[in-house]
Amino acid sequence: MNNDDAGATPLDPDERDGLKHKHITTRGELDELEQANIQTGMRWLSRSRRKDILTDDFLRTLHYRLFGEVWNWAGTYRRTEKNIGIDPIDIGVQLRSLIDDARYWAEHGTYPPLEAAARFHHRMVQIHPFPNGNGRHGRIATDLYLEQFFGHEPIEWTHGFDLQTDNERRTAYIAALRDADRDQYEPLFEFVGMNRGKQREQCIAPC
Repeated sequence: MNNDDAGATPLDPDERDGLKHKHITTRGELDELEQANIQTGMRWLSRSRRKDILTDDFLRTLHYRLFGEVWNWAGTYRRTEKNIGIDPIDIGVQLRSLIDDARYWAEHGTYPPLEAAARFHHRMVQIHPFPNGNGRHGRIATDLYLEQFFGHEPIEWTHGFDLQTDNERRTAYIAALRDADRDQYEPLFEFVGMNRGKQREQCIAPC
């Protein structure tokens, strides 16, 4: 299936549940609407006075800002089982554990910046806290973690591609996350750029 065919794919009932705009009927239309909302959310981020991003409140607010014009449930943790992600009853506890771990990694220099970021991102996606938008939310949150706690530049997630489309970069990303599920992190470390110059692993700000 090419990208044009994928964009024309009708949304199933689960995908339409919670949509604020009932005229949206295809995957391509939904992708366009979400991308416009993400751009609005990124403008909010650029204007806002940066708070501590490692809090439950900030992570939910970030999701709402990125998707709140599209989904009624934006910023709200999912309450139902999905084919990926942990049991919804455990989301709050597991996210707080991740927040505590990520803060400890930064404050004690447990891992180099990109390794800490890769581990943070993998666990965010593995928890799958929201019904939709977890990958994009997790990538943005990871870049904010790198910036705020390590003074490090963002990860080159796309390399000029759109990760929402079917391309080799997206395939490598998904495969790396699945390997990390089995505690095989090297593909994910490679994906985020750990091996593209050791100087990128040095903290600009104190770890």
